[in-house]
Amino acid sequence: MSNPASYVVVIGGANVDIHGTPASSLTMHDSNPGTVNFCPGGVARNIAENLARLEIDVRLLTSVGDDPNGRLLVNQAQYAGIDTCNVLRVTAAPTSTYLSIVDKQGDMLVAVSDMRIMETLTPAYLQLHKNIIEQANILILDTNLSEKALAHLFAAYDDRTIFVDTVSTSKSTRIRPFLGAVHTLKPGLLEAERIAGFKTKSIEELPELADWFHSEGVQRVFITLGEHGVFYSTAERQGIECNVLEPDQINNTGGAGDAFVAALAYAWLHQWPLLRTLGFSLSAAASTVLHNTTNNPEFSRANIDGIYRTRYGLEDEQ
Repeated sequence: MSNPASYVVVIGGANVDIHGTPASSLTMHDSNPGTVNFCPGGVARNIAENLARLEIDVRLLTSVGDDPNGRLLVNQAQYAGIDTCNVLRVTAAPTSTYLSIVDKQGDMLVAVSDMRIMETLTPAYLQLHKNIIEQANILILDTNLSEKALAHLFAAYDDRTIFVDTVSTSKSTRIRPFLGAVHTLKPGLLEAERIAGFKTKSIEELPELADWFHSEGVQRVFITLGEHGVFYSTAERQGIECNVLEPDQINNTGGAGDAFVAALAYAWLHQWPLLRTLGFSLSAAASTVLHNTTNNPEFSRANIDGIYRTRYGLEDEQ
């Protein structure tokens, strides 16, 4: 398949991920035998890597420290095919680090992130890259960006197609003032509830939650539900699509949402219908969680299509 013209710009966090997995049930306040993985991460950086591995021209705007971890992130991004020419290198702060403990099923139990460096992605820095941003087919933002940076981007580019990943409950509300300019929003359930300001008591109330986002101006909402799949909502259709894999096939869920967003963008660029988009995006997430690091180095269109065919029993749509 030929790639669409132009390119995607992804703006947000890049960090080093450190994942610890205990060999058995986690014992609090004690040292737990297990394994530790060290790999590149960060929501925006992960999305950019997945798009690059899908052979989409992608430009990453982020910041890294002038330190070994920063050089590792830039070198690995370039190896994956990401355009890093405009990545900001700073000396005033260390490269972001995300430290998590995950259980044997790959689900995160607790995490700590040190992302002070994100404050260097200022409106002034973003303005320097105006020409790159305004010519993109899609802008993909994560809420690691500061409120000032988000305000600048939505004021300058509210006529663009903007996808947003809300990252975490603590950062998700940063996007609330700008929902009217969001084309596609991907929150987790807790993040969606935090943004909307009310909780759902059951799956049956998810349409009400999605309708609130539509009333604020969001065109498409994909609320990830962990092991239960994803609730999707557009102007034409709502529903739940189940995960592709069984829980015992999962090694690490850390990068699943980022792969899902990358696949949503890929499908939108290729003008795929909604159900094809959902199947492909869930298959992309499955490709990621099969691997024990945040990003699967074998992530590709062929890899995802193989999972898609196994799950849905359909031939590729060309």
